[in-house]
Amino acid sequence: MIKLHHWLKRTILQVVDFFYPPFKSFMPLQTFRYAACGGGNTAFGIFLYFIAYNYIFEKQIVDLGFVALSPYIAAEYLFAIWITFPLGFYLSRYVVFPESEIKKGIQLFRYFLTVAGAVTIKYLLLKLFIEVFGWYPTPANMATSVFVIAFSYVSQRFFSFKAAAELK
Repeated sequence: MIKLHHWLKRTILQVVDFFYPPFKSFMPLQTFRYAACGGGNTAFGIFLYFIAYNYIFEKQIVDLGFVALSPYIAAEYLFAIWITFPLGFYLSRYVVFPESEIKKGIQLFRYFLTVAGAVTIKYLLLKLFIEVFGWYPTPANMATSVFVIAFSYVSQRFFSFKAAAELK
């Protein structure tokens, strides 16, 4: 398993870093890695959301017995996030912020808090865009991602995966 981890990390870094040179003059490598990994994970999450909304929950209310969820909320919180959360943590810890010396358990807890904040923002914006503004769910999901990405980067960079030099 450790060999797989090292191979996966090395491969992801090689692929991401291969595309970095055109951005080198105006973007630090870490920011580019975050954009690439976060962008990839976000795009994957949007794809999962689309599949769940349209084909798993079939645009229907999801009745859990104690609460009924709209299909666009269910697609995000009963499906997509369960895949993108661990993937995002892995990419953040090992590809984007490997210099962080914070213990893994603390990083995971802080990452969870960051994601909880992002989830709250996303939930509120989805409700606003869909129920108040009347947008279609998939474009509304894409628009919320812009806000969530900005919040997540700042939170992860300066809280979840703070570097050792920043801890002092």
